[in-house]
Amino acid sequence: MRGSEFAELSAFAAIVQHGSFVRAAAHLGVSPSALSQTIRQLEERLGVRLLHRTTRSVAPSEAGERLLGRIGPALTLLDEAVAEVRASREQPSGRLRINAPRMAATRIIAPRLGRFLSEYPDVVLDVVVEDALTDIVAGRFDAGIRIGERLTKGMVAVKLTGEFEMMAVASPAYFARHGEPKTAKDLHAHRCINWRWPTDGSVYRWELEHKGQELEVAVDGPLLVNDVDLVIEAALQGVGIAYTFDERIYGYLAEGKLRRVLVDWSPRFPGLYLYYPSRRQISPALRAFIDCVREAAARSASKTAPSPRARSGRPR
Repeated sequence: MRGSEFAELSAFAAIVQHGSFVRAAAHLGVSPSALSQTIRQLEERLGVRLLHRTTRSVAPSEAGERLLGRIGPALTLLDEAVAEVRASREQPSGRLRINAPRMAATRIIAPRLGRFLSEYPDVVLDVVVEDALTDIVAGRFDAGIRIGERLTKGMVAVKLTGEFEMMAVASPAYFARHGEPKTAKDLHAHRCINWRWPTDGSVYRWELEHKGQELEVAVDGPLLVNDVDLVIEAALQGVGIAYTFDERIYGYLAEGKLRRVLVDWSPRFPGLYLYYPSRRQISPALRAFIDCVREAAARSASKTAPSPRARSGRPR
């Protein structure tokens, strides 16, 4: 069916429904004369009279009644479909795909899962957790969560947390045996816990900053991992010095289980951001999700992320 034919049939059904060209024209947003011309074209094309017109009323002919009986249910279904689509623009619904690193999934998304899905039962949340930097457009994700300095161009970014700070920490027992490093060069004489990037297998070079000068240090040690839980556990057991940022570190520092060194050498950097393509119209489901995770992030403050960073294009 061509678009003009659909418009003609819709106009015919509207006239029968309202019993008046004037009222039907007002409902359709056209002039009565234009509506009359549309019906004349339809009748000419079909070769039958569809409406009986008088100065006071309009009613379907026998042929018009038959036509309405066939097209009426279809037009009703179409109207309901359009109304459903319009409603979906206002009410959060449908599948929402989010890509996030484990630090964001466990610290920001997980605490609000129950509440979000309870408030929005028509939303199906599809969360893919991976530390690699993913192309959310190619991966057909609605949004992603990453550290601010690694956001792709052309994205709308929503800030979730404050800045992060790298921390060099180890157990008191380790420092009792090996002493404390005072400068970045001292790290070469220490057992350090190395981090391997899960994407390309490269080893993270510790990034430090002192009096405005940035430097990278390749450290040595007995352990090489790509899991932050192992990093923290190894530091607690006295294996060596860990270099990371994680909210749990603050608790261990307060309890005396870990001790921090090289405080003046520890840089700060942008926190977590939720991002999505700027050319994409934001859906009600994504808007609701953003509001939810921003609240969770506010509670977690700026101590949420658990793995090292890299300024030079390294994945997280």
